[in-house]
Amino acid sequence: MNILLINHYAGSVRHGMEYRPYYLAREWVRAGHKVTIVAASASHVRTQAPQMGRRARMEETIDGIDYVWLAAPPYRGNGAARVRNMAVFLWRLHAVGEQLARTVRPDAVIASSTYPLDIWPAARIARRAGARLLYEVHDLWPLSPMELGGYSPRHPFIMLLQAAEDFACRRADAIVSILPKVRPHLEAHGMAPHKLHLVPNGVDPDEWQGHAAALPGRLDVVLDGLRQQGRFVVGYAGTHGIANALGTLLDAARRLRGHPVDFVLVGSGPDKPALERRAAELDLDNVHFFDPVAKSQVPALLQRFDVAYIGWRRQALYRFGISPNKLIDYMMAGRPIVHAVEAGNDPVMEAGCGLTVAPDDPQAIADAVLAMQALDAPTRDALGRRGRAHALANHTYPVLGQRFLTALAGDNRHA
Repeated sequence: MNILLINHYAGSVRHGMEYRPYYLAREWVRAGHKVTIVAASASHVRTQAPQMGRRARMEETIDGIDYVWLAAPPYRGNGAARVRNMAVFLWRLHAVGEQLARTVRPDAVIASSTYPLDIWPAARIARRAGARLLYEVHDLWPLSPMELGGYSPRHPFIMLLQAAEDFACRRADAIVSILPKVRPHLEAHGMAPHKLHLVPNGVDPDEWQGHAAALPGRLDVVLDGLRQQGRFVVGYAGTHGIANALGTLLDAARRLRGHPVDFVLVGSGPDKPALERRAAELDLDNVHFFDPVAKSQVPALLQRFDVAYIGWRRQALYRFGISPNKLIDYMMAGRPIVHAVEAGNDPVMEAGCGLTVAPDDPQAIADAVLAMQALDAPTRDALGRRGRAHALANHTYPVLGQRFLTALAGDNRHA
């Protein structure tokens, strides 16, 4: 099968996030399929941009996957510059659509960008090639900017996004979503019930063999010191942003001063400077901030935590479900988890690998940490093993890649 995957933000192990398109494509290549990924040259989530020079288009092959990079202007934040970046990418995609249909000769075309506007050029390519058309849902647009950003349904950009989502729900041959409770929303916008396939986020199991990567010096020293002092380490690894509710975690840490518990926060993000200032103002000597570690070092880092923490703000949008990569990493590391969430699903409860408490409640988090600390080590290890078994059965890319192929082939077994 020839597969054309269009994802504005697609990355690779060479370029950084977004990793999902790369890992799925690699599994399809290993299964004998030919895969082409089309992505924009500029993305806010990548650590390394492709070297375009002055070219409007560049092609390269990474681990058997053919990448087509389309030049788009850089941007910061979510303002007009990001909209311009989208518009340029879509215009260039439209311009090369006929050629892609002719040279790639896809059997399946996947529109997979976070926003749904790529569904129209994807549909045009699929029509020209006689291919199946798939729409992949990561976040719900335009619902997300409406509920999170306060945009009016009558805003012209929102109306355009809504028209694209409605078109995708009606016209795509199949729809793949990472959100497990999204069916009512998509059916309300025209999706036939048989079209939906659920394929959550995942991990590459090969990256979790050995855990031998050394940690940066200061981080390694601090973690060793806490262990030698008999401190109980609650760890967080990932983005420090508003959605991650780390301010609530600091409030929990404040309540646990005087207990032999330390909080280790590893990562970067827009909220990190403010979090560091607040921890200093509150004199939280039980909270330690560190820079991000390399992707190859994440397994070794997580192994050093006694408990891993993930939290969310209280947000109605989560009624459609969650599938965070961070949580799957925690499970693969075999760590028991404290999860502060209110959502349509709860992977921690489903896996039986930790404690779930209400979001935005520092006392509930503090109580959960103390409850975890009170367990003996074998009991905590058993929780971690259940999480790892759940991740291996449901969230590895060999499993997810095959599940996605059933949608590409028109098989409804995973609907």
